[in-house]
Amino acid sequence: MKRFVYINDDESSPTHDLYCDNRISNRKYTLLNFLPKNLMEQFSRFMNQYFLLIACLQLWSLITPVNPASTWGPLIFIFAVSATKEAWDDYNRYLSDKKANEKQVWIVRKGIKKHIQAQDICVGNLVWLRENDEVPCDLVLIGTSDPQGLCYIETAALDGETDLKTRGVIECPNPDKDIRRLDANLRLFPPFIDNDVCPLTIKNTILQSCYLRNETKLGMSRGIPEPKLTAMDAMIDKLTGAIFVFQIVVVMVLGIAGNVWKDTEARKQWYVLYPDEGPWYELLVIPLRFELLCSIMIPISIKVSLDLVKSLYAKFIDWDREMIDLETDTPSHATNTAISEDLGQVEYILTDKTGTLTENKMVFRICCISGNFYGNEAGDASKDKQLLNAISSGSPDVVRFLTVMAICNTVIPVQSKTGAILYKAQSQDEDALVHAAAKLNMVLVCKNGNILELRFNTSAIQYEVLETLEFTSDRKRMSVVVRDCQNGKILLLSKGADEAILPYASPGQQTRIFNEAVEQYSQLGLRTLCLAWRELKEDEYEEWSSMFREASSTLVDREWRIAEVCQRLERDLEVLGVTAIEDRLQDGVPETIYTLRKAGIHFWMLTGDKQNTAIQIALSCNFISPEPKGQLLLIDGKTEEEVGRSLERVLLTMRTTASEPKDVAFVIDGWALEIALKHYWKAFTELAILSRTAICCRVTPSQKAQLVQILKSCDYRTLAIGDGGNDVRMIQQADIGVGISGREGLQAARAADYSIGRT
Repeated sequence: MKRFVYINDDESSPTHDLYCDNRISNRKYTLLNFLPKNLMEQFSRFMNQYFLLIACLQLWSLITPVNPASTWGPLIFIFAVSATKEAWDDYNRYLSDKKANEKQVWIVRKGIKKHIQAQDICVGNLVWLRENDEVPCDLVLIGTSDPQGLCYIETAALDGETDLKTRGVIECPNPDKDIRRLDANLRLFPPFIDNDVCPLTIKNTILQSCYLRNETKLGMSRGIPEPKLTAMDAMIDKLTGAIFVFQIVVVMVLGIAGNVWKDTEARKQWYVLYPDEGPWYELLVIPLRFELLCSIMIPISIKVSLDLVKSLYAKFIDWDREMIDLETDTPSHATNTAISEDLGQVEYILTDKTGTLTENKMVFRICCISGNFYGNEAGDASKDKQLLNAISSGSPDVVRFLTVMAICNTVIPVQSKTGAILYKAQSQDEDALVHAAAKLNMVLVCKNGNILELRFNTSAIQYEVLETLEFTSDRKRMSVVVRDCQNGKILLLSKGADEAILPYASPGQQTRIFNEAVEQYSQLGLRTLCLAWRELKEDEYEEWSSMFREASSTLVDREWRIAEVCQRLERDLEVLGVTAIEDRLQDGVPETIYTLRKAGIHFWMLTGDKQNTAIQIALSCNFISPEPKGQLLLIDGKTEEEVGRSLERVLLTMRTTASEPKDVAFVIDGWALEIALKHYWKAFTELAILSRTAICCRVTPSQKAQLVQILKSCDYRTLAIGDGGNDVRMIQQADIGVGISGREGLQAARAADYSIGRT
């Protein structure tokens, strides 16, 4: 189902009535539905249903031995306190919505800027934003003040290809909740480029609540999190049900005995004054009296005490001065005040690695270029004399290697007022590589439209960017197609994971030395990337470019078709070398993990890194114990049968060593994990229960969320911690979600039950 959004259309246009306004509402209630909705939620708990039943029975004066006010008073007070707390939370959400809705923003109509409230923005309006402005609605980026058209820096005006009077239409699917994908096309009136259809993807959008900053790339989805039932709440509900069943048994026994006594003995006593004929409900009177007498088995005060204590626990977290990140002055915050007691009952902690266990501050350390190793374990390749001599002499292999480091990325160079070159990068890896290249005399000077300018030693080099093949978690690599402005040659430059580059090397090239370099660097706990290139013929590029434009503009299966077209070009590569980047552990991580594991908590590390890198990081932060105290078991395989045999072997070892003090852990990659979750769910669940530690590498965001549901299905209390958009689903699925307000933005922190400045 397609729709058409007309850009910069007149306010009187009938298309404006087709869409809702831009007013946001995160409120849970309205004035009309608050009372019934809140009561329905409160009475969904069995304990509350029980108290209501007792209160209703006490209204019957024939059976109650006490004044009904003694129960109705506390009950109303309890529900009023809970309702007031909900109303207060919802009122705060209303104030937050009101502030966002009434915020003044700039829009452009017919070339003129004017101020309006954010809630009055209409579909098709042109919105004008500046650096650090909060985005008032989901936007498609038309242009920026940056020559490259990117919005890492101040958005002062639209670019040269469009002006403030631009009109056009966007062809797109109906709105959905998928924040990772957009397949749309833009047509401008009149067309400003030869191809009047301009494809739009999620890379061209800025989602609501993002900020125009260097680190923001993905959007965040707002919403009220689903209520979570704590272990104590679940236990109290079960105990309440069990006590109620016990009461029913007691009431039935005593009720029958009471009725028998009444018919056989009581009527003989003249002072009892029982009538000879009673009403039809006479048999219920004595049992119900006993029910009211037994109702004190479940004290009504328990609910008030629990709610007050939970709120106080949550405030202690907010007030804890020891949990403030001094570097960013970010305090901890309890978003969900209803699950505080679960923090003491966590059995499994599932954690991301980069930015959670590590600082996410990447530093280029060592490299391998054409089989030559530069730098050492403790040193810096940028100070390696052999490498510096190769750079000075203009070694072709080294120059190509540094060129790929400098321009195979989405980094934007910006000149400061002092003349220094600053780099705006969407990932810490790219930032580290570009800075390292600059330190080695291959300096990315500027980007002017599609023209890149490099400065190598004393000479200036220019490249024209023809196409950018974006990185995806499936392809695990990114490439750029550039034209050398000096000689007109077209080059494909690629970088990515070893399994995404080395298998696509040109026939005859020996890649063994690069495999060895990757393994060696991974053993040191370093993050590795392989760099490659190849020269393209003019007609080859033209034919491929036509297919790429067609795939980029389709509205059906766009992502799959683009990946297929990219695969046609990213082949027969000449591998240039391997880079190794260090990501240091955060302070106190090894000691913290050691203490938590000593307390009996199980740890799972979920990362997108290579297996050996993940293992070394796990060893360095006390995730697993080295031999002989510990044993690490590997689950691998590319087919269902191979994974099944590997899983059964590891399970057998786990069963036989379960009673031994030896620390046994397992490691599994994303491919084997996908097969295990699909075909060996029961066996993998048993493995998850037996193992105290697990390392899952090369995993996707959806796999992280699936792993949480494996553990929750076994009634284990889980805590998930992460810092980026890829961790949001995992955090939301866990019993307790902890988000870090770090360099990856606020996605994880806003989705979490608790937010912290750093681990």
